[in-house]
Amino acid sequence: MADGIVSLVMAAGKGTRMASDRPKVLHEIAGEPILGFVLAQLDDLRSRGILARAISIVGHGADEVRAYLSDSWPWTEAVEQAPQLGTGHAVMQAAPALTGFSGDVLIVNGDVPLLEASLIEALVDEHKARGARLTFLTCNHPRPHGLGRILRDGAGRVRAIVEHRDATPEQRDIREINVGVYLAHWPTLWDALGTIGTANDQGEYYLTDAIAKLVSGGHAIATVTTEDYVALGGINTRAELVATAAEWRVRRGAYWLSRQVTVEDPATAFIGPRVTIGPDTVVEPFVQLYGHSQVGSQCVIGSHTRLVDSLVGDSAIVRSSDIVSCEIGDRTTVGPFARLRDHAVVGRDARIGNFVELKKVNFGDGAKAAHLTYLGDAEVGDKANIGCGTVTCNYDGERKHRTTIGAGAFIGTNNTLVAPVEIGQDAYTGAGSTITEDVPAGALALGRAHQVVKEGWVARRRAMRAADKQRSEA
Repeated sequence: MADGIVSLVMAAGKGTRMASDRPKVLHEIAGEPILGFVLAQLDDLRSRGILARAISIVGHGADEVRAYLSDSWPWTEAVEQAPQLGTGHAVMQAAPALTGFSGDVLIVNGDVPLLEASLIEALVDEHKARGARLTFLTCNHPRPHGLGRILRDGAGRVRAIVEHRDATPEQRDIREINVGVYLAHWPTLWDALGTIGTANDQGEYYLTDAIAKLVSGGHAIATVTTEDYVALGGINTRAELVATAAEWRVRRGAYWLSRQVTVEDPATAFIGPRVTIGPDTVVEPFVQLYGHSQVGSQCVIGSHTRLVDSLVGDSAIVRSSDIVSCEIGDRTTVGPFARLRDHAVVGRDARIGNFVELKKVNFGDGAKAAHLTYLGDAEVGDKANIGCGTVTCNYDGERKHRTTIGAGAFIGTNNTLVAPVEIGQDAYTGAGSTITEDVPAGALALGRAHQVVKEGWVARRRAMRAADKQRSEA
């Protein structure tokens, strides 16, 4: 049954040609590990009842991959392949997790970030319609060198899968290739895995050997063929990673353009697979939207803005700013050149201007910090005004302390607020003040040195300097 399908995600490879200490499947596109793109599609299938479970088979960098899965995809499972003895051996490692299971397994590689759920769904539909024991994806590739060819008989039935190294010159002219996405009856596949050996150049158990045995063994076989060979190519080098990232940007841009979002230059819009964007929002060039970021409707996300795991309300404007793990309310403007981090929450109709940094701040509705300000560990009330150059001194070298600024308060230019300190509702502080004590509601606080004016001082100083010069020259 389709609702009993278990996916096996091949994520154990080292990716030798990446020349990296990082596991291949954790290299990123648009801020997301490439494994996450595959799991996002599987999660979509799971949410619609097509898939029951997903088991990632990890190996190289297993602890790192497990940590990523636990943090980002807690519904998935993982089994370890140690040592790594080939793709067939990798699938064998799932057997303990599939004890008593008699349904179908979907085998996908963890390095195909452009694979879409719709193509997997078509595979499932064909598998069910044909009553097949094995259904796999093929594509017609214009440059099939090095790839396994699909041999068919006169009726179009799959007769064999021939690896490039074993193919005759005539067979190498075939453009239909095996792309390594399989839906197979688990007990049948398990039996085939038990018959394969390691008599090959690498001394490994190849999954393709088991697949070939199913094809040649008289089982019901079906295929789904796509022309989108680009989507099914794996990533083995950094050049392929960069090329796939470029293709992702164009495709994701087209996706959002079809959903009432204006992406002005898809080639330079870095939009992750879990990002959501509301209708009539404009995404300008060179924007990065990563993680679980959610952008509301009728927003403008200006060039060179980076949003990571952040929420932007409706009709907000964000220009050239860096925002990580924060919330921005409806109709609020941010930037240019603002930095918001560590769960800062900005209310509705607020203004965060140029060169303003917020860290762990609750910033009220209608409040303003127009320029050159640092607010850390602070509460800012509704409609408060934070003057240019204001700094909260929140760290004493050992602990962080909070600053509270009441609703409607007016903080003068170039203020230093030494926490812990509270500025009351509708209170004012004078320009240039250092505030070290609480200010009552409605009060004015001045914390600066008294100005002294010395009339004629400049003329006297010049005379003294001239006299000193004459003496030195004498």
